Amino acid sequence: MKKIILSSILSVIVLLTYAQKGASQLNLGVGFSNWGVPVYLGFDHRVSNDISLGLELSYRGYRERYNGDDYNHNITGFSGNANYHFNRVMDIPSNFDFYAGLNLGFYVWSSPTNYYGTHSSGLGLGAQIGGRYFFSKNAGLNLEFGGGNAFSGGKFGLTFKL
Repeated sequence: MKKIILSSILSVIVLLTYAQKGASQLNLGVGFSNWGVPVYLGFDHRVSNDISLGLELSYRGYRERYNGDDYNHNITGFSGNANYHFNRVMDIPSNFDFYAGLNLGFYVWSSPTNYYGTHSSGLGLGAQIGGRYFFSKNAGLNLEFGGGNAFSGGKFGLTFKL
């Protein structure tokens, strides 16, 4: 677990070091799903005009009540994503950014030992579609919908160009 976190942090630092001005973005916000309200922090880097690669860290905690007992769960996710951006091919104004892509992540579920159900850590593969609206040169709003992994649902937040 420590190696995964360290590798993720080092990857972000390397990407930031070699990033072109405006080619990288920092994303943060909240999400919605069947398992509580996640918070996320992500980094995307454009590797070409139409393709970006990114990393994301997300966390959520939620409470479940069953037969009068409360169970607290925590889920931490580490994922990578690849997106295709449609702006150039669809002639979309530069203050908008529409994309779709795939993600692959590892999700760590933590539940009490006396929990009656089964939640397990593991890999998750998903897809996403989203958009950003930049209200200034370097800041904007983001909205994304996705599914197919432990963090299904959607998210919204802020994006900052680096």
